[in-house]
Amino acid sequence: MEKKFDGAERRKCPRADGRFIVSYRVIPNNTNIDISQTKNLSLGGMLLTTNCLFPKGTNLALEIRLPFDPNPIMIVANVLESKEVTKGLIYDTRLVFLAIDDKHRSIIGETVNYYLKKG
Repeated sequence: MEKKFDGAERRKCPRADGRFIVSYRVIPNNTNIDISQTKNLSLGGMLLTTNCLFPKGTNLALEIRLPFDPNPIMIVANVLESKEVTKGLIYDTRLVFLAIDDKHRSIIGETVNYYLKKG
């Protein structure tokens, strides 16, 4: 059972629960690409399930598939926190977006709003 956070909300952007396919790789020099899914998404970042623990400050290149655009969205993100969920196997990794263009920000906003209303 996942523990609910009951402290003060520090996020600037609302997050919508949603499972979206994401491929990611460490930048600048790693060419190994892993595929995973989000746990939630906002205009400012996401919670991603990963198969390894990332040090805080690691930059990742992301490619996200969202329902309101047939093309994947390319984003550069920075790891805020990565913590183990299942020993040696699954990690929850919190990311903040560093580089995203206006078109893709709009698509993410549309997706978040849809899932917030749906939820």
